[in-house]
Amino acid sequence: MIRVVERVDVAAPVETTWAAMTDWAGQGAWMLGTTVRVTSGDGRGVGSTLAAFTGLARIGFTDHMEITEWRPPVRCAVRHTGWLVRGTGVFEVVDRGAGSSTFVWREDLNVPRLLWAPVSPVFRAGLRASLRRFAAFAQARA
Repeated sequence: MIRVVERVDVAAPVETTWAAMTDWAGQGAWMLGTTVRVTSGDGRGVGSTLAAFTGLARIGFTDHMEITEWRPPVRCAVRHTGWLVRGTGVFEVVDRGAGSSTFVWREDLNVPRLLWAPVSPVFRAGLRASLRRFAAFAQARA
C-alpha cells in the first residue's frame, strides 16, 4: 500500500473550499491533465460514481471511483475501482478560522512498487502544483 498525503492552505472559508473541491466538472481547471465527470448519481453523495481521465490528448488512463463517504463541508472519501488504480482517497477541508481553510488530499493506493518508484516523484510534484492551482481556484470563488 502506498500512502500519499498533500495539503494546501486556502484563503477561503470551509464552505467555499468544499464547493470548489466537489465541483467535479471544474476539477480540470486546477488538476493538471485531468478531467472528471460524474458517471452515476449526482456526484453529491454515497454511491455516486466518477471517472477521472488523466493524460494528454487521448493518451492516458481513466480512474474510476465510487463515493463511499460524504460529510459536507469537511470530508469526501472515494474507492478507486479501476483496473490500474485501486485503493481509497480522502479529501478533507479543515477550518483554520478567520475565513481560511486547509484542503488535505490523502490516497492509500495499491500500486506495484516497481511501477510506483519511477512515477512517484512526478506524481507528487504534479499533485503539489495542482493543489497550489486549487487554492487560487477556490479563493476566486470566495
